[in-house]
Amino acid sequence: MKGKIAVVTGASSGIGLATVKEFAAQGAYVVLAARNVDKLEETVDTLRKAYGPMANGKEGFIAVKTDVTIEDDCRNLMERAVEHFGRIDILVNNAGISMRAMFKDLDLSVIRRLMDTNFWGTVYCTKYALPYLLETRGSVVGVISIAGFKGLPARTGYSASKFAIYGFLDTLRVEHLHDGLHVMIFAPGFTASNIRFTALVADGSQQGRTPREEGEMMSAETVAHKMALGIMKRKAQIILTPVGKATVLLNKICPRLLDRLEYNYMKKEPDSPLK
Repeated sequence: MKGKIAVVTGASSGIGLATVKEFAAQGAYVVLAARNVDKLEETVDTLRKAYGPMANGKEGFIAVKTDVTIEDDCRNLMERAVEHFGRIDILVNNAGISMRAMFKDLDLSVIRRLMDTNFWGTVYCTKYALPYLLETRGSVVGVISIAGFKGLPARTGYSASKFAIYGFLDTLRVEHLHDGLHVMIFAPGFTASNIRFTALVADGSQQGRTPREEGEMMSAETVAHKMALGIMKRKAQIILTPVGKATVLLNKICPRLLDRLEYNYMKKEPDSPLK
């Protein structure tokens, strides 16, 4: 990772923030992207104090205010990265939102918002980073979820967006099989982060709290470390947590049994919309 130039979306909190810090600790330079530029600048200040400038005197960390649902923002993000650093070696498509509601009760604008952020954000950023990644034989990472392998009840929009990212990146890998582009699909499983606090409910408002015990989940820092290792080893796919791996396996060999197990597991959440 030493000397690599990385762009990380959703870098203001959770897995994105942990990834930025992990990459910096590994010797990479980072472009931090998110809507909350104040939080980004706080992180940039901390990183600059800890790691200093690049060998050529340029700042090794910059913040770019980016709403990944806006195509021009994604184009600007990559242009700013190349303008400052001269190249892009790694793109981590991490920006995302979640939801929790039964589809029968759901305002369709919620699914549109999830697709715009999770799927189209990945497509836009990858499109405008791709020419530079091809020059460096670099890496594009898509942070999905076990919901990108198996649909989760009360998460129709979330699962649909993660399945879409999987299909997009899986195809991209095959298209560039012979020109050195590294594509990694990264599925962390349940991770301690703020994504459940900001998850949307049926009417599109944020639920404002988590229905899960965050302290029992894998930390964002552990997830970021495993992502960095996957990039260095140029892995095609990483599924974290035993539950995640078991879910993917069971979906292949006994999918109807998994349906029942999954339903019963998810309905135990506090205030679950499942009955």
